Amino acid sequence: MNKPDFNKRMLELCRAVTPGEKLLLHSCCGPCSSRCLETLKEYFKVTVLFYNPNITDPAEYEKRKGEQLRFLRETGWADFLDCDYAPQEFFSCVQGLEGEKEGGARCYKCYRLRLEKTAQLAKEGGFSWFCSTLSVSPHKNSAWLNELGEEIEKRTGVRWLYSDFKKENGYLRSVRLAQEHNLYRQNYCGCIFSDWTKNPSL
Repeated sequence: MNKPDFNKRMLELCRAVTPGEKLLLHSCCGPCSSRCLETLKEYFKVTVLFYNPNITDPAEYEKRKGEQLRFLRETGWADFLDCDYAPQEFFSCVQGLEGEKEGGARCYKCYRLRLEKTAQLAKEGGFSWFCSTLSVSPHKNSAWLNELGEEIEKRTGVRWLYSDFKKENGYLRSVRLAQEHNLYRQNYCGCIFSDWTKNPSL
C-alpha cells in the first residue's frame, strides 16, 4: 500500500483556496518556519503562532522566539501571535512518559498538545485553516501530525492543511534560508528529555 503523499495533498488544497484566506501556522522555531512560509505565503494570509511549552529552558525559549520574530521582521512573510511561556502544560501532558524514547509516545502527546492549542486559537481568531511547521524536520513523524490534524479538524471545524514540508528538499531549503538570515539553529527539540547533553542516561 502506497503511503499518503501529504505534500501533494497540501498543494492541491493550496491551489483551491480563495486568495487571502487566513491560516494559523504553529511554528517551533524560525529556521523551520522559513521554508514553510516561503510556500504558504503565496496562498494564504499567514499568522505564525509561537506555542512551544515543551521548551524547558526559559533562556532557550526566549532565544528561539526572538529569532522567529527577527525572521518575520526581515521577510514580512507573516504576522505573529505569541503565547505565554507555560512549560507546566507540557509536563502535565507527558506525565508518566518521561522515560519514553525520542520519537515515541511522549512526542505524540506533545504534537497533540500543540496542534490542539493551534486549532483552538484559530477558531477563536476566525482563521479558516491551521497547520504546523513540525513536518519539515526529518525527526518528526508526518503521518502522526496529519492524523492528529485531521482528527482535530473534525472536532473544531477549523480546516487542517495536510503537509509534509520536508518533501521536495524542504528541510535542506530551511537550512539554506536559516543560513541566509543567520538564524540560530538548535540541536534538540526543546524538552529536557530530548536534550542529550543534560540527560545522557535517557
